[in-house]
Amino acid sequence: MALPVVDPSRYDAQLSEKKAEIEQQFSDFCLPDIELFESQKTAYRLRAEFRLWHEGDDLYYVMFEPGDKHKHSRLESCPMVSEPIQQVMFKLLDYLRPNEVLRRRLFQVDFLSTLSGEVIISLLYHKPLDEAWTEEAKKLKQHFGIHFIGRSRKTKIILDQDYAVEHMPVGGRELIYKQVENSFTQPNGGVCIQMLEWAQDVTRDAGGDLVELYCGNGNFTMALAQNFDQVIATEIAKVSVEAAQYNIAANQVENVKILRMSSEEFSQALQGVREFRRLKQSKVDLSTYNFSTVLVDPPRSGLDDETVKQVAEYDNIVYVSCNPETLHSNLQQLTQTHELQRFAIFDQFPYTHHLECGVYLTRK
Repeated sequence: MALPVVDPSRYDAQLSEKKAEIEQQFSDFCLPDIELFESQKTAYRLRAEFRLWHEGDDLYYVMFEPGDKHKHSRLESCPMVSEPIQQVMFKLLDYLRPNEVLRRRLFQVDFLSTLSGEVIISLLYHKPLDEAWTEEAKKLKQHFGIHFIGRSRKTKIILDQDYAVEHMPVGGRELIYKQVENSFTQPNGGVCIQMLEWAQDVTRDAGGDLVELYCGNGNFTMALAQNFDQVIATEIAKVSVEAAQYNIAANQVENVKILRMSSEEFSQALQGVREFRRLKQSKVDLSTYNFSTVLVDPPRSGLDDETVKQVAEYDNIVYVSCNPETLHSNLQQLTQTHELQRFAIFDQFPYTHHLECGVYLTRK
């Protein structure tokens, strides 16, 4: 992976530059005052992937030159990742170097950590994993006292569990989130808390019911349920749906239903175009809902035209975006029917040009 240069002395200036770029990029809209949410300057990233390099008896992490996967340099430190990852990542290499079973054809290590201190490490291989590997991996797990997973082509070996449980303080209460290895989770926990509290604030007086598309493991769902009478959240990935169900139970949220449906399928169900067995199995009667608000947190590609049309049907829109370009494109359509009330910048990715934006729109 190519890593940013972490220089806390430059953080404030770089964030100001990002804000100025957003103001320029969205200057064709009538923008409200932009709300700016900062990141920790170091140890902010809760998940990371590192490629490994084998050189004789040595084994080390490498970082590649931007735009050139053939040029790399040895990684000696990584101040961007969380403290729990920093504490274990180089000690892990010391353990692996003399262990031929665990190091042979190991090409990548993935780390997932939580604000509450849990760590999951996934070891990725270009070889089949056998009983000898499993026995050595059990010793590795016992040595570090954390969760390890082995991955090779079409194989996943879980020594005990493949998830961590996050405990996150949001709006004066603790929220619990099951976060599954190799599934999407917010990379910057501190900024994630600010995003959730911002979303709570903008929807505080929305009333009615909420529909959430692309809900993942229920990250926003758990935080926003308190602001609405009922919540329907949709997600297509089975692993994420199962994690969201776990989170509903763990947080004792009683007004949320998770549906394994795409946004297109939900739109068809809402319009009565199709009937879905999953709705009947979930005992969901959409005609009984009074949807006032929709929340979308789409991938970098943004919303397709049909989903934009669907989103525009709601009085209030919360749109969280990891790509300002696709957000800008979608807003050109959405502002034909809705007005921008709030606009926030969340610095999820310090020292890079990437950032997260949040907008809140209400019907004209």
